[in-house]
Amino acid sequence: MPIFPSFAPPSSFRLGLRAITGKSGKSVISSTVRSISTRHNPSTSCFRYSSNGAHSPLRILANRYSYNISSRRSVGTLFRFRAITEYISLPDSYEDAEGLPFRKEDLNQREVQKIFGSHITAQNANKLLRILHGRRVAGTLEDPNLRVNTAHFNDSDQAKALKYLRANIPVDEIINAGLRAEDELKYLEEQQGKENVEQQPGGTSSQDSRSSKNVKKVNVPTGKLPKPPKSDSPYGESQFDRIRAKNIAKREAEEKRLAEEQRKREEEEALKNIGTLQTQQEKPKALSPRMQKWTERASSDWKEPPKMKAWERLLPSLAMTILVCAACAAYAAMYTPPARSNRLWPDIPPAAATCLALIGINLLCWAAWKLPPLWGILNRYMIVVAATPRPLQLIGATFSHHSLSHAAMNMFMLWFFGTRLHDDVGRGNFLAIYFASGTLGFMGSLANLVLLKGLDFTTLGASGAVYGIIAAFFWLHKHDEFKLFGYPPDPMSGPQGLYFIALILGLHVLPLISKKAHNLDVASHLLGLLGGVVSADLVKKHMDDKARIRAERLKNMGTLEKSVQVKDLEKTPPASDGR
Repeated sequence: MPIFPSFAPPSSFRLGLRAITGKSGKSVISSTVRSISTRHNPSTSCFRYSSNGAHSPLRILANRYSYNISSRRSVGTLFRFRAITEYISLPDSYEDAEGLPFRKEDLNQREVQKIFGSHITAQNANKLLRILHGRRVAGTLEDPNLRVNTAHFNDSDQAKALKYLRANIPVDEIINAGLRAEDELKYLEEQQGKENVEQQPGGTSSQDSRSSKNVKKVNVPTGKLPKPPKSDSPYGESQFDRIRAKNIAKREAEEKRLAEEQRKREEEEALKNIGTLQTQQEKPKALSPRMQKWTERASSDWKEPPKMKAWERLLPSLAMTILVCAACAAYAAMYTPPARSNRLWPDIPPAAATCLALIGINLLCWAAWKLPPLWGILNRYMIVVAATPRPLQLIGATFSHHSLSHAAMNMFMLWFFGTRLHDDVGRGNFLAIYFASGTLGFMGSLANLVLLKGLDFTTLGASGAVYGIIAAFFWLHKHDEFKLFGYPPDPMSGPQGLYFIALILGLHVLPLISKKAHNLDVASHLLGLLGGVVSADLVKKHMDDKARIRAERLKNMGTLEKSVQVKDLEKTPPASDGR
């Protein structure tokens, strides 16, 4: 018994691949597989340096035919030279006047002319590039004391050189400058501590300290602060020491950046600002006098829930639940379908008419929540309030929704499964299952709120009744096979109705175990499912009894008719022969 019409879904992956690659799809796939399965696939860095300068990956791919060397040879020769780009790797012999090499070979005159023009020689251009590259690594680009080494270069050439270096040699100038500033601060603190020691009794004279300080300043390499020994080992600094120092520097820089972002975020929150525009948060709009009047009428003036025992809150609603279930059973047993001429919509099938009426009532209640004058009545009878429960709330909340998405989902499921269940059991049994499941579901939800969650919660919606309809439908077809979209294909058999009930239960039990139910009223759904299963079982037994009684009546009526026909034949005189 398929729920949805069967169809064969196309392969979206194949259609998309053909649309993109055209007829060469197979070749693309095969080449991709070959590239992935290649054993020797050397990894390339983001930038590479050669005699023609440093190029980005896109430029390498665009000009790959300009290099008259094979790919294997380029891997072996072009990546041998690595320019120093990190402050932590700055050599102790570095001086600003000499700079740092930015590539393996200097630029030739033709390359210099493309960058600077013809007014500067290749020797001077390479010197300027080395000095500026060294400052980028040392974090001294903005140091005014070092401009004497580039004073004979005009500002235009310096700007062009810096643009070329930034475009071809990636250096994180901000981090390097931050590390340089930290080292300067430590150096100044150490010098201040030494001065304080020298000024103490027993120390050297002020003249000696000044002379020693001047000697130290002379001995400091230009643009480079003296580093303390990195390792106490008599064998000197190892590669592991350098790697550890580099990682520590990166971690400290990242922690400093995160702390600065956190500080700015806290300042913005303290000033009640939004984003980078520093716009002040708008205050909530004041309600109009009419809206304020309706809000006050619909709201309670209680500062806390009334003090009541749990049974005092649950007992009236429990009595209403029992009364509703009994009324539903009586209605289902006594209901007689009206004649077609007496129906409100004679041209619409009974199942569609019943479900459309329920959907219309639910949508009207959703629209009523948009009207402030009705809030007072709706708060009293159309929503289950754990603090102040009323028995009629169990029935009214079954037709009430706050959000349109919640109402639309419930109404879709009501139409999809309700029309099918209505065709199986009839209007009387269908309405009995709907109301009994919805009332029982909200009774379970109210007990859960009062006994476990608390009195600050409310609940509403037709989910309990809808889940009762779904459970009743699958319970009546618990041994029937279903196919979704034609799957599984014949001759395979589809899942039975019991599997769908188990699936729904599993989807509701898992949130309870993982405590991720959020605002989902799981208790209402589970009690609605239970009400649907029990109601469907009772309805099936009642329908079987009625069918058996009808069959026996027809059988007796047939025997009576036979006996009446025999008696009529005995009383009838024999026909005359015409004599």
